[in-house]
Amino acid sequence: MSTRSSRIGILDFMQSAIDEYFFSDLGSPSIFYLVRHGESVANAERRIQGHSDYHLNDQGRNQARSAGSWFSDKKVSQVFCSPLVRAHETARIIAAGAGLPEPIPYGPLIEVNVGKFSGLTLEEAKQRFPVDYERFMYQSWEGVSDAERCASIAARARTVWAMLKDSAIKNGGNVLAVTHGGLLQWLVRVTFGCTSWMPLLTTGNCGVFELSVMPTKPGKPAYIHWKEINLIPDDGTNRIEPVF
Repeated sequence: MSTRSSRIGILDFMQSAIDEYFFSDLGSPSIFYLVRHGESVANAERRIQGHSDYHLNDQGRNQARSAGSWFSDKKVSQVFCSPLVRAHETARIIAAGAGLPEPIPYGPLIEVNVGKFSGLTLEEAKQRFPVDYERFMYQSWEGVSDAERCASIAARARTVWAMLKDSAIKNGGNVLAVTHGGLLQWLVRVTFGCTSWMPLLTTGNCGVFELSVMPTKPGKPAYIHWKEINLIPDDGTNRIEPVF
């Protein structure tokens, strides 16, 4: 790669980075809450979901109600969610429990497209697609031939951040987005400039990720701080390990 191409690549990254400069136009302190949906029927069966649509089970609804109690004093002004039913249902339960506005479905918050692994357990994927599974074990979804690529997921994550920041600017207060484990990882990863799946983050059902943003001076970089990573509001139930 030429020096000029390298500089263009670095410039493109800097312009799209979700960093202190990205938040420099935020007018007041804001907290961005990202939450994974509650446990679904497929989670309980250890099935990989992707774009497949599954409802919450009873435990997932209990988790969402506990999250609703946790959010009751967090001064959230708007709630967004993935259009998939497990995330939309989680968001509705949280909003009702915390007295928040009705959630707004937002397409880019949808889960990663996991391709041929959709609906399978990991053991089933290993048996049916051994070559893809072997790559999956060290590349995550980048190793599955028809799954969504890292570049696409990262671009969606940046689109989501632009929307969340715009909501904070226009409406004031804090913002909540309910999404999925795969995309949630990238919503965090893009704030650190990551370009691949590794290392992975644990994303438990109804795990809360909290990014605090404090403006400094107009046009100057903001102070940004990940205050919580995968905080689980206590609902008194046992949880299975995340599928991925």
